[in-house]
Amino acid sequence: MEYEIQHGGRKCSKTGREFSPGETYYSVLVFEQGQWKRYDYAAEAWQGPPPDAFGWWKSQVPQTAARKHWAPNDVMLDFWDQLADEPDKQDIRYVLTLLLIRRRVFRLESEQRLADGRELLVVYCPRREVVYQVPAVVPEQARIRQIQEELTALLK
Repeated sequence: MEYEIQHGGRKCSKTGREFSPGETYYSVLVFEQGQWKRYDYAAEAWQGPPPDAFGWWKSQVPQTAARKHWAPNDVMLDFWDQLADEPDKQDIRYVLTLLLIRRRVFRLESEQRLADGRELLVVYCPRREVVYQVPAVVPEQARIRQIQEELTALLK
């Protein structure tokens, strides 16, 4: 005989609070109105299994969050192109270049140091069959969080 039992809801059935990564919680399985029901409880809301419980267990929410899905590569490339015309956003363009290298949209060909001390990343885009020179504008420590939030808001 095969039973269909729902997966955990990632929030406490009693308080409604969402579980945090790494948090311990308890689950209980009961038979209600002709079907199996699963309930999950935060550790502070757990008072033991109800008398009609078929079974119960203790679990822990995984430490790693769900994988984030970024915008399609073409959208990211279009945004990257737009940033070329905005001198005050070259640090964002540099960070986006690194992200595109990581996603294998760009391939890092070399790094160059100009006579005035500035650095350039030379990247190749196989999709466009073009080589780009991107100024290495490393963001200030205080600006890093702001860039992360801006890219997340625009490209998610």
